Amino acid sequence: MILAIDQGTTGTVCLVFDERAEPIGRAYREFTQHFPRPGWVEHDASEIWETTIAVAGAALQDAGVRDGDLSALGITNQRETVCVWDPDSGEPLHNAIVWQDRRTAARCEQLRGEGHEALVRARTGLVLDPYFSATKIEWLLEHVDGLRERARSGRAVFGTIDSWLIFKLTGEHLTDATNASRTMLYDIGEGRWDPELLELFGVPERALPRVLASAGPFAKTRPDTLHGHAVTVCGVAGDQQAALFGHGCVDPGMGKNTYGTGSFVLINAGFTAPQAPPGLLATAACAVGSARAYALEASIFVTGAAVQWLRDGLQIIERAEQTETLARELDGNDGVYFVPALTGLGSPHWDPHARGTIVGLTRGSSRAHIARATLEAIAYQTVDAVRAIEAASPQPLSELRADGGASTNEWLMQFQADVLGVPVALGQLAEMTALGAAYLAGVGADLWTVSDLRGEHGRLAGRERWRYEPSMSEDHRAGLLAGWADALARAKGSG
Repeated sequence: MILAIDQGTTGTVCLVFDERAEPIGRAYREFTQHFPRPGWVEHDASEIWETTIAVAGAALQDAGVRDGDLSALGITNQRETVCVWDPDSGEPLHNAIVWQDRRTAARCEQLRGEGHEALVRARTGLVLDPYFSATKIEWLLEHVDGLRERARSGRAVFGTIDSWLIFKLTGEHLTDATNASRTMLYDIGEGRWDPELLELFGVPERALPRVLASAGPFAKTRPDTLHGHAVTVCGVAGDQQAALFGHGCVDPGMGKNTYGTGSFVLINAGFTAPQAPPGLLATAACAVGSARAYALEASIFVTGAAVQWLRDGLQIIERAEQTETLARELDGNDGVYFVPALTGLGSPHWDPHARGTIVGLTRGSSRAHIARATLEAIAYQTVDAVRAIEAASPQPLSELRADGGASTNEWLMQFQADVLGVPVALGQLAEMTALGAAYLAGVGADLWTVSDLRGEHGRLAGRERWRYEPSMSEDHRAGLLAGWADALARAKGSG
């Protein structure tokens, strides 16, 4: 049996999988969000640790796991969030700074003005943005009293959430290539911490974890940390890369979209680090042994969050699932489009000045039009992301694999297939990130091979909840996308 820890932004879920990668135990718990100032988002790393261990224990109990039953442990996590702690005491030295935090936006603008973005893009595949970890670490070094000297002398260390959990479980300071690739300090082509970037941000390399492959033995848990279970951590990946692996996207050209608060489209780009075109990110997808796979990624800021806005801001729905019922009330969108640039636009536009825009309203428009336009916008943004990735890829996407909360909306998934023009396949579980962590752990423990995940004939692959085939005519699709492009231009112009 394999325990998978999925440590997310608002809560932690743990699943136990059997030898067929079927879930046999599950538990979940939320934890506290801290907002000390506008635009700042923090987590208590100690609370994350305590929540994770409690949830792991509940999942192991739910599965009836006894001492010695566990074969491997997999970890997947919210990416880019930074922890800092004392390696001797194991105690945090500051709250974790979350990926959503924008406190270093001005610093990123300064670095961009100084001409550093070309170096960042060339080495890391990322853009200069407070989303990533480097400026968070730099901020901690500058604002936590005595931290810079502690880091230089080995009395303070940094890590993303996976590294923090591995340390608490095993006492080792480790991370994997996918998480390292989100720090803005890691050369994804060379597979190492980059000396020039470390110097630019003032980060001592000795304060960073050792980077290992995503699948393979990391370290064994101490018996007193995991409810008496001594088991080797054998799989680690950031949540979006884990979802890609969970969907079995192990060959170039295969891709997935996770529909959450925002959406993240990743497409396997093969074993050579790609040059990301403007608006997209290049990132490590997975490392197994000496083989390093890469992905092109599009990060869409507002998708599910737009539905939350309908519920909490406009209060035109009470529950997210009502959007599907409202969308079905209409035969078409009647020219109503909503561009949900509520926090600017992410990939492929990266326009922080864009603003949310609704166009095409008439006296005959109703809340059904707004709800349908919101769902359509989720699909249109995904089309933009996929088309941008395809333009930089050697082959077009043959199907899109989907997971996340909005993937349960049947109307949206059918519309997504229609406007994208390729099938949309739902993964076997809602928790594809946890499944990906389990797959990686199984491969790392030599229980499975990557081939077991490959294609319809793989031992663990090919299991879908549902598949949506496109049924829209090309003319209808082109007309809808032209209307979306016009609305998008207006939203950008409003900045």
